[in-house]
Amino acid sequence: MSTQAEHGHELAPRPEQTPDALRAALAAVAPGRLPEMQRTKDEAFAKAVEWQSLSPVRSWVLAWARDIEIARRPDLATRYVHAKADLEHEDPAVAHKALRELSTVLDEAMEAVRA
Repeated sequence: MSTQAEHGHELAPRPEQTPDALRAALAAVAPGRLPEMQRTKDEAFAKAVEWQSLSPVRSWVLAWARDIEIARRPDLATRYVHAKADLEHEDPAVAHKALRELSTVLDEAMEAVRA
């Protein structure tokens, strides 16, 4: 469970890192991404069987936990959207700054879900 005092307003609590909990959280904060989640889950489980390893499933869980962390926190979501919008800016300095900000947002979200 997250501590809202750390990040201000959050749209939903931080979910447990299980497929069902992640799916429920995504349905609450970004329901339009549910088909993408299912498709990538199917791919991860197929790779896990093929590779005889749980690493694709672990990677899938972490990637979706990170994306849900961004979606459930308006502060991160706003920064993410603005950074993505400037990635292909005609001014290389703006695009480079956007890339750094996008990387920072992804790192902050991953750090939060790994805590």
